[in-house]
Amino acid sequence: MPRLLLVPPDTRPPTLDLPVSLGRMTGADMRVPPAGALPHFFTPGDTDALADWLRAEGGQADALVVCLETLCLGGMIPARRVADPLDTALRRLEVLRELKGRHPKLRIYAFGVVVRVAHDNDPHEEKPYYGDWGRELRAYSTAFDRHARHGEGERAGLDAARAAVPADILADWLGTRERNRALHLAALDLLAEGVLRHLCVTLDDTSEYGLAAYDRRMLEARADELGVWDRFDTYPGADEVPCALLTRALREGLPSARAWVRYSGTLGAGAGLIYEDRPAGELVAAHLRAAGCVPADSMQEADFILAVNTPGRRQANVQPDLATVDTPHRHLPAFVDALRRDLAAGRAVSLADIAYPNGAERRLWGLLRGFPLAGLAGYSAWNTAGNTLGSAVAFGALSPLVTDRAEHAGALFSRLVDDALYQAFVRAEVRSALDRPSPFDLGEQYPQAEQELRDRMGPRVQNLWDTHFAHLPLEFSVQPARLAWPRLFTGVFPLTVREKPSA
Repeated sequence: MPRLLLVPPDTRPPTLDLPVSLGRMTGADMRVPPAGALPHFFTPGDTDALADWLRAEGGQADALVVCLETLCLGGMIPARRVADPLDTALRRLEVLRELKGRHPKLRIYAFGVVVRVAHDNDPHEEKPYYGDWGRELRAYSTAFDRHARHGEGERAGLDAARAAVPADILADWLGTRERNRALHLAALDLLAEGVLRHLCVTLDDTSEYGLAAYDRRMLEARADELGVWDRFDTYPGADEVPCALLTRALREGLPSARAWVRYSGTLGAGAGLIYEDRPAGELVAAHLRAAGCVPADSMQEADFILAVNTPGRRQANVQPDLATVDTPHRHLPAFVDALRRDLAAGRAVSLADIAYPNGAERRLWGLLRGFPLAGLAGYSAWNTAGNTLGSAVAFGALSPLVTDRAEHAGALFSRLVDDALYQAFVRAEVRSALDRPSPFDLGEQYPQAEQELRDRMGPRVQNLWDTHFAHLPLEFSVQPARLAWPRLFTGVFPLTVREKPSA
């Protein structure tokens, strides 16, 4: 039984519980730091406690999957907010070199996240001033990158964008980015030295132009210099990377998992995405590579089918969108029919629904009403297209290794509950029941929101189990739902799936 250590970006279910379940379904002994050492929302974790935990656990582990921001700056969100200097972050990074020196057989898979340029004026996931100056900072980000790429013809736009932001705020915001970029460049050096087995530095909420794209080019140039592309990936993603690197760790020594990609439309690979800088097909290719997978040359030789529900032409935020998503560029009934045939033929199918960000497409979910959902190898439809794809790829690539059927069913059922029932339906209902709640902080409406969540989710969760999973030799129990943070974006739906006791 392999033993894997995981230092996640935070404690939300998709970033902590999901990778732990994916590991356990293959029989792995998954170890995570004590809760008090991990970040909660924008409160940093205890970096000293994390280092001590790694020193204590490293000698008994086969592999470590570690978020650089958690280890060095207290968490993915705290890394955008804390004032810790670069030399402090780099000193904390040195624990990885120490671990590798003490335990040469320990395989270390690390990931970092390029500081995002948030689409929303969120004063909690970003520094407080972002709530007032987010629009202007985004404009500066775009103007800077346009100037960097296209030269002096973009100078006037850059000057205007710089003048629109108070100098002290701009300097602080850019300083945070520069510190984190330096941390990622130092991680690339560790990769070149052999301390790290694989490194992913991903781009969260990115776009074609912006400071994230500028940072990516700097990372790519350094990777060129070091010659580490066989062990390095940089692409749009963030929260799902623990699943990708866990997949690499668990499949170490095995042939690369081969994926046959089935899109919901013939032009699906070219579909545009809202929070990524490339079309769907290129994003799929990046996520397959990050998890150590390769495209299959034929469906017959594939280890799993990655079924991707793409928008007709481009993602949209509001359902239904008849202009760009639900168009004649795809035919969902034929897509579902093909998935039925795949399952009937005994193929492992992992479904990634990226037609809309932040939850399942309601039309597709309706078509899946009579579908054998419990037969899927995986399902994902959460947050960005990258978050969804990375999770679905991990489900599919690990499906041949599953030894604990109850753990797999629990991981699959949890995603169906969260990504479809909550994200696509109940979250909007809860929002409507409240009095114009802030998307960033529910404030005094927090208790009411959680009560609405419990009342609305309980019957739906039970019905989903009874309809699709009750025929299996499994039993499940569920605890009351709650919110991960004081906002509606992420729900927590604690459930346990076990094998039924023998008669």
